[in-house]
Amino acid sequence: MTTWLITGISRGLGKALAEAALARGDTVIGTIRGTDLPIKECPGRLHVLSVDLGDGEAAEAVTRQAFEIAGQIDVIVNNAGYGLLGALEMAANEDVARLFAVDVLAPFRIIKAAMPYLRAQGRGHIINITSIAGRAPGVGTAMYSAAKAALEGMSAGLALEVEPFGIKVTAVAPGAFRTDFLSDHSIRRSDAAGEVYAETIGKSEAAFKAADGRQAGDPVLAAQAFLALVACDRPPLHLLLGSDALRRARTKIDQVVEEVDEWEAVTRSTDFAVS
Repeated sequence: MTTWLITGISRGLGKALAEAALARGDTVIGTIRGTDLPIKECPGRLHVLSVDLGDGEAAEAVTRQAFEIAGQIDVIVNNAGYGLLGALEMAANEDVARLFAVDVLAPFRIIKAAMPYLRAQGRGHIINITSIAGRAPGVGTAMYSAAKAALEGMSAGLALEVEPFGIKVTAVAPGAFRTDFLSDHSIRRSDAAGEVYAETIGKSEAAFKAADGRQAGDPVLAAQAFLALVACDRPPLHLLLGSDALRRARTKIDQVVEEVDEWEAVTRSTDFAVS
């Protein structure tokens, strides 16, 4: 059986994963904010820890508490987070600071606190839930994309550091899943952009509203993908979830390759001349 530490199990992918792990008899230590815990009774063992991950010291404390409860933890899933939509120009400084505190710095602090335990174990799998927005940003997601791109970069760098210790790292980038991500529980919006951004932010806001409740991704099936991921001897460093994420990633890759090729001469022109 597997022991999990999963942040944000009250709703969305975190909830679906916790339920799937419990259903097969695993142990789950899950964090929530407040007292809301709509998880069904399942076989297995569930330990719930209430924490505000925007409080940096609390993120480290809850990690140590989780290891005290379980002794050893096999998989850490940094799932808790939320989005900030709207024009960058309209984003309040305090909203951006809070976004990075929860979406970037909390995973950093959790991983930092967990590393001595994982190194002592000689094993472990760290899974950071990012977003396709961190790899292929869309209109109206500038600061959310920035936060998720930071988590992507942190995951890739971390993987190089911890591989000799037998610790695996995977950055999972979901597309749009039929959760309440676009609800007021999980999303924040910057001030209205007005007519000046009507052709960009205005259209993206309308598209987000139209997509809510119609997303192609099934969180129950995503949970099964996570179970398959942790069962793999050589898991990927990067994993996409959802056909929309796959489509956006491939389009982005093609654009990057095309641009690199177009500007290759300028890129090479900045080296010292070889004598």
